[in-house]
Amino acid sequence: MPATPDDLFAFLDKLGIAVTTVEHAPLYTVEDSKALRGQIEGGHTKNLFLKDRKGSLFLVVLEEDATVDLKRIHEIIGGQGKVSFGSADLLTEVWGVLPGAVTPFGAINDRDGRVTVVLDEALLENARLNHHPLVNTSTTTIAREDLVAFLKATGHEPKILAVSNPA
Repeated sequence: MPATPDDLFAFLDKLGIAVTTVEHAPLYTVEDSKALRGQIEGGHTKNLFLKDRKGSLFLVVLEEDATVDLKRIHEIIGGQGKVSFGSADLLTEVWGVLPGAVTPFGAINDRDGRVTVVLDEALLENARLNHHPLVNTSTTTIAREDLVAFLKATGHEPKILAVSNPA
């Protein structure tokens, strides 16, 4: 059974990680979430759930307006051959979230460590980052160092790589 937002917040609390969360109407896309700009401080993100030709899985976390070359990203993230987006079923099975709620917090559900988490270097220029807490009806703000600590605590040592292209 996937973790709930309450499970996530309890885990973060156990790690001594303070977060703030704002509830809102469901947000399915980056465009939807831009309606909240000015109300929630910090870097806003988009998350790419990718699968390479050998079946390796990646979650690439970027600033919301970042661009990437999907034909070459595998060379940066260590994929075996070109990547494609993972299916909704695979996302739910492995990461425990539905499309529209993709988040690095899904690492709490990947107990087998199937997903490699990649944080874009440019994203980490933000002191505070915003992610859905496993559902798309709220946004949780976390310090960048605390996000890395959370990922490590779930067994996901993040790769910090220059993934995005300048806009």
